[in-house]
Amino acid sequence: MSVMDSERQVTAAGAAADLRVRRLTKNFAGHVAVNDLSFAVERGSFFSILGPSGCGKTTLLRMIAGFIEPDGGDILIGARSMREVAPNRRPVNMIFQQLALFPMMSVGENVEFGLARRNVPKAERVRRSHEMLERVGLAGAASKRVDELSGGQRQRVAIARSLVLEPTLLLLDEPLGALDLKLREHMKIELKQLQAAFGTTFVYITHDQSEALVLSSHVGVMNRGRFEQVGTPQELYYSPATAFVASFVGANNRVAGRLTQRSGAVATIETSEGWRVHARTSGAIATGSSVEAFIRPEAAHLERDASSLPEEHAKHVGVVESLLFDGANSAVLLREQSSRLPFRVALPQTGRLADLKVGERVHFSFDPSRAICFAAADG
Repeated sequence: MSVMDSERQVTAAGAAADLRVRRLTKNFAGHVAVNDLSFAVERGSFFSILGPSGCGKTTLLRMIAGFIEPDGGDILIGARSMREVAPNRRPVNMIFQQLALFPMMSVGENVEFGLARRNVPKAERVRRSHEMLERVGLAGAASKRVDELSGGQRQRVAIARSLVLEPTLLLLDEPLGALDLKLREHMKIELKQLQAAFGTTFVYITHDQSEALVLSSHVGVMNRGRFEQVGTPQELYYSPATAFVASFVGANNRVAGRLTQRSGAVATIETSEGWRVHARTSGAIATGSSVEAFIRPEAAHLERDASSLPEEHAKHVGVVESLLFDGANSAVLLREQSSRLPFRVALPQTGRLADLKVGERVHFSFDPSRAICFAAADG
């Protein structure tokens, strides 16, 4: 992929980019952490870097911040190359998972800290910090101690301390990772609203696909030091470009087999257990090739009577092995009757199947356009 091709994936036509990364590389003792990576981030966007531990996302973020020197390539913020620019001279601020607030200082003094280091006069510092605290919903909290605040309030202080310096980029290194689940869900909404309100470009790294999909205008899915795909959350979810993206983003049923027939963009896949499924293909895959199909749990139709299933879909029979309650939906874990392959189906709590029981025999199908297959080697 060329630099320009990768940049077009993130920036709209004619849009200005706050960040351009060009052929960036970093090695650690023979291990390639970031591998010839190029991309651009549009001004005012929320861009997330999503990937598993060890994929290179933290190394990438720290190179953008200037804490790690790349072995090759360039980083441009605005139109300026960051070669030879020290971390404290870059128009960026970074928020870490542990926030690094100063407990011996008041909330207001924490927000003023960066301004004081820039020798901004005291009266101006106080005015700007109070304005920023009001904008993040902490009006009147300037005199409080940090340890008097809740976890979510401390997050907002860290954001205020960064944004009061008016950076071009705000870099966020898994900032929600230390929060409990309920607070993390709440802070996702707050972060998205704050980014929209300020219009600052956010570059956010996470291994949590839910965070990336909820928060971002674009997401780069990273694996082994490179982006497998860059796109909107909807593009990643509904049109994954690789088997890795399909398996990493969202829940999926994964079916391995051999491509036996093609009809237009839809392929027939037969498993070694004798189960036949249909899925759209990604790219040119020759008949007879080993493939993997990915089918979303919500793409499946589940009925007690096979005649209630869409007539044009291939129909399968399964036995309910488990029912997993999860609020508004249940996950139904089936075992396909003939092949004994497992299959997961998302099921609303209300409706005609709300009383489904373990051990029941059911019929299911799925729309081939909502399943996708890749050559097995692509995984």
